[in-house]
Amino acid sequence: MEPGTFAVDPESWGHRPDGAPGAIVIAPGDTRGTLLIPEKSGGCCCGLVGTDGPNMVCEACGLSVASRIDDCSLWQSVRLVPHAVHRTRVDDIDDVPLSWAELRAERKGTPPFEPITTWGARPESRWWSWSPQWEAAAGRAIAHLLAASQGRPVTVPDGLTGEVFQRALDALLPAGPPPIQAALAGPGLPASDAGTDILLAPVHPRTGETWAPSGPQASGYPVPLPYGVWLWLAFPEPDLSLPASGSMPEGVLRDDPPLLRPSSLFRTDAGTLRHTMARLPAVHSPWLRETFDDVPRHLSARIFQGLSRDQQLRGSP
Repeated sequence: MEPGTFAVDPESWGHRPDGAPGAIVIAPGDTRGTLLIPEKSGGCCCGLVGTDGPNMVCEACGLSVASRIDDCSLWQSVRLVPHAVHRTRVDDIDDVPLSWAELRAERKGTPPFEPITTWGARPESRWWSWSPQWEAAAGRAIAHLLAASQGRPVTVPDGLTGEVFQRALDALLPAGPPPIQAALAGPGLPASDAGTDILLAPVHPRTGETWAPSGPQASGYPVPLPYGVWLWLAFPEPDLSLPASGSMPEGVLRDDPPLLRPSSLFRTDAGTLRHTMARLPAVHSPWLRETFDDVPRHLSARIFQGLSRDQQLRGSP
């Protein structure tokens, strides 16, 4: 979770008291007035996992209020126990969400690549990898693309969009019938004159609502993408590693270094893909259920990120 944001998990999480539906998930740095109980590490590797129950208590009364999660390979977050906390309005805070135009002006995109390093390694030994946020976003989006396809091939725009989605779509959907076109759509992009079957549309970062088109595009199936990911796909950032200022003399060509890229092809997060598919009504159709069951088979082809046996079982519809 990014600082200053929160989410509500509508599903239960594990078999612990803090795993009840409706947990409020926030960034670890946004907690106040709480104390951590390190002894409740829950068989962790390098951090906390919360498997022993809530490991954070209220500083004033000692009530168990949350679970801090920050073990390796897990998303860092704090899950507030729903029956132990309540929301309180903060004065002097503007609760009106930014408009789509204001979001565009901020240009807060999520870069597709991140530097990775190991503990104790020197800075020069780091390498670049695909962003885990992109891998998870692709898993959710591809689940919707599969549902919208109704078993027909789907093509997406070339470039970075194709790198992220096309390999998985080609692996999971049959070849042969005329493909369905999916297109990027959203604020600032020109609307298509003809109706588009599938729209890759942004989700508002504060309201959680997916952008709704009008006109010929209104009938398209909206595939939700996190706003930061969508912004980078729709309006790619220039390949500049350092801010540039001033102007170049006439006749002199720029020689900026290109954006560093991972050495491997993009891989969709299989756990997010199957988790989302299992919760779509279309998964009960025979063709999509067969596709759902077929995802683990493609792991050896390195199209998807690894999927543990536990994830396979928890993702079943």
